[in-house]
Amino acid sequence: MPQSIFDDAEGMLAMLRDSVSTLASRQPGPASVRRKRAAGADTDIALWKAMAEAGLTGILVPEALGGTGLSLTEQAVVSEALGRALISEPLAIGAVFASTLLARAPASAERDRLVAGLVDGSLVLAPAWMDVAGHAVSARAAPDGGYLLAGGKRHVDLALSATDLLVVAAMDDGVGLFSVPSGSAGLSVETATGVDGAAIGKIRFDQCRLPGAALIAQAPTEAGLLDEAVCNARVALAAELAGIASRAVEITIDYTRARVQFGKPIASFQAIQHRLVEMWSDAEFACAAVVNAVETLRDDDARAGRLAVLAAKARAGDSAVSICRRAVHLHGAMGFTDECDIGLYLKRAISLNATLGQPEDLRLEFVNLERAA
Repeated sequence: MPQSIFDDAEGMLAMLRDSVSTLASRQPGPASVRRKRAAGADTDIALWKAMAEAGLTGILVPEALGGTGLSLTEQAVVSEALGRALISEPLAIGAVFASTLLARAPASAERDRLVAGLVDGSLVLAPAWMDVAGHAVSARAAPDGGYLLAGGKRHVDLALSATDLLVVAAMDDGVGLFSVPSGSAGLSVETATGVDGAAIGKIRFDQCRLPGAALIAQAPTEAGLLDEAVCNARVALAAELAGIASRAVEITIDYTRARVQFGKPIASFQAIQHRLVEMWSDAEFACAAVVNAVETLRDDDARAGRLAVLAAKARAGDSAVSICRRAVHLHGAMGFTDECDIGLYLKRAISLNATLGQPEDLRLEFVNLERAA
């Protein structure tokens, strides 16, 4: 079946895949999705802590900061395996995005506290960087040497479960990354239900007062602060989407072999075989695009790496959504029922496809970057 193929002479990647499979056998992904949806939650805390215990939240955290210090290759393998198992905790944002921001921040007691909590699962971090239109978050100096936050952020994963928010705010001399405890005065959270059933947060700050130590990183521009985190998170998202696509193909092949019509398994019908081959091909292309992105990022050509990541996220997103839609169709009426897991794969694919850029937006960004050379 389709799978991202990396060089694995020492068997490390196989062990990572096995660790995710073991986790999924103890806490099945589909059951977690339904449990989270029924509770109106944005994460399954028990599952998140189990992921942290397995070392999955600290893959990109340097060893010097208490993480495993691995690379995007290992992260892609783990994210793909999570997608296959439908473990829908927002690892790409809550761990990959957050850990990249923190690993690049200057050393401080607050940064070290956040990193340690992310790695061991004692803290849940929610990056908040997308402004509410017309209400961008800004930070101004307070008389006591601290800061006052005002404005709003949207599309915040883990907003309900977070112990701490990582908030990007405009400052007089650039952009800052602030650590905001979830119970801070002047902070309010609203939620809406996402396509996959998880709650998505909108956060507002009304003169939220923070100490000076809350500022953990600064940059002249938002791009300088966020670009690497966005790139790494897009790789993780693309890998997870590729995993969803690959597993959806497997589930559909198994179903069509078992479903009998006119005295024969429907997988024996040529029209069905053609559809399955097309789905398999799309999943293979998605996996290949992820491998290409990871390997291109190893080179020193930052532009080529960024182009490869844009292509991978767009390809994997399109493939996962298209494959899952066809999978639901081939399952017939049962594919549209809530009890059938294939529908959960489709909803998860739609949700991830929209995160950090829809395919059409990523392709436009790709073209603009390519023409700018």
